[in-house]
Amino acid sequence: MGRLTSWARAVRHAYERSAVWFESGVQLLERRYTPLGRFTPGPFEGWSFLWQPALLGFVAMALILAGGSFTNSPFKFNFPKTWFFGEPVIPLPISNTSETKFLLSIILVYGGLLLLMRVWLRLSEVMKLHPGASIKSLWWMLLLWAAPMIVAPPMFSRDVFSYAAQGEMTGYHLSPYILGPFSLGSSPYVSPVDPLWGNAPAPYGPLFLFLDGSIDRLTLHNQLATVVGLRLLEVIAVAMIGYGIVLLARAMNRDPGEAFVLSAMNPLVLLTLIGGAHNDAIMTGFLVIGIGLAVKKRPIWALFFVSCAAAIKAPAALGLAFVAWTWLGPRASFRERLRPIAIATLVAGAVLAVSTQLAGFGFGWVKNLLSNGTVRSWAAPATGAGMAITNIAHAIGLSSLRLAPVLSVTRLLGLLTAAGFALWLFFNAERRGWVRSLAVALLLFVELGPVVQPWYFAWGLVLLAASYEGREHFWLLALSITGPFIGLPGGRQLLAGLVHSNPLLIALAVAILGGVLVLPMGRWTQWSWPEQELELTS
Repeated sequence: MGRLTSWARAVRHAYERSAVWFESGVQLLERRYTPLGRFTPGPFEGWSFLWQPALLGFVAMALILAGGSFTNSPFKFNFPKTWFFGEPVIPLPISNTSETKFLLSIILVYGGLLLLMRVWLRLSEVMKLHPGASIKSLWWMLLLWAAPMIVAPPMFSRDVFSYAAQGEMTGYHLSPYILGPFSLGSSPYVSPVDPLWGNAPAPYGPLFLFLDGSIDRLTLHNQLATVVGLRLLEVIAVAMIGYGIVLLARAMNRDPGEAFVLSAMNPLVLLTLIGGAHNDAIMTGFLVIGIGLAVKKRPIWALFFVSCAAAIKAPAALGLAFVAWTWLGPRASFRERLRPIAIATLVAGAVLAVSTQLAGFGFGWVKNLLSNGTVRSWAAPATGAGMAITNIAHAIGLSSLRLAPVLSVTRLLGLLTAAGFALWLFFNAERRGWVRSLAVALLLFVELGPVVQPWYFAWGLVLLAASYEGREHFWLLALSITGPFIGLPGGRQLLAGLVHSNPLLIALAVAILGGVLVLPMGRWTQWSWPEQELELTS
């Protein structure tokens, strides 16, 4: 036991020393170095520096746009007439594509992602330590950062093509709650749809189906124009997130500038909600406005907006429970809380009834809520556990054990675990802070659900941006910078391709990827460090 303790202490000491040297190395790259061997962080000099991260973030997004615009980019769907540029005239077999262009696409996108993460992390730290930034300036920065994603082809996901097909289905009175997009037959809406969802009914609420179908009719049933309309809808939704987070932060006496950067300018939001045009943006926009109104003691309007969010995607209904339960404050008895719960039920029922009438296809979406369970990914712990158990069983000779029933058990356990934690957060919400409790509950349902998609994290992270405490700030940053890389293609191809590539391409890869990691970003990055001098040998 004594020897084991000694080894544990040695490992801990080595870890702590390596952490100090790593941090010192990062500081060496981004601080001014004096002849005395000390780092001297500069004093905060006001907000005139914002043009620098604005420009750097735009460059990062432009790199991603450039890499995603190659004809054979792995980050988008390469099929004719699915976007205005970067698509082949006819479908090309993979063997005929240029390997050099393929690798260059990956290099540019990964380089842009790394630069964007660096800029956003530094800006977040500056905002945390120095509140009071101009919200107007941050809105302009958001527009600059988002501009490349607004014009980029749908990236990192093909879901928007499924949305467009479902909108077209409403024009033919084909219920998306019963049939999949392939029911459109030879329609141009069908070709870009991921075959995984070709025959899958829609799990989305009636309000989204109504908006989806309305966009399709406004574009006169043009497939490309419908996709553009859906992209613009999500851009408006991100603007709603920006408005709602400022409202929420001010209501909670938090710095709205920091909350704005952590939410609306979050890389996860820009890349997956705008770049991928996911309807999670419109759900989150309604949700954060509703929660902001609830904190400002406008409960009826709060319930209306949160109900609209639930009519887009069902998980937002969790917000209804928190708003109703905390309506009367922490001293209210259970009996007194029944009235707000009844009002919340009536408001939600009215919103769902009206939106269902507008969409015209009933409540069939409710039974489709777990339809994405067909996706099997190691990124979801509940699914990964089932796959691991099955693989181990097969390795030791239990070949009769099938994956499907094991997944049913592990996924159920994951959802029950999430529900258990959510109930604890619910009943302790007023002690912990109900907004952050709601945010954590949403994140738990994502992480322990059957499928983990990066855009799902936006549900909870946006609320956490204005309510986090302690270590939750670290997890907010960690999920935001790792989330966009979940399931991201190209990494393996990049490493394998560079080994056999010409020296010029290797040099270009090193220059782009290495440059975005070590290139100094300006004096403003020094203001995010603690205001004391640190020695390299400390």
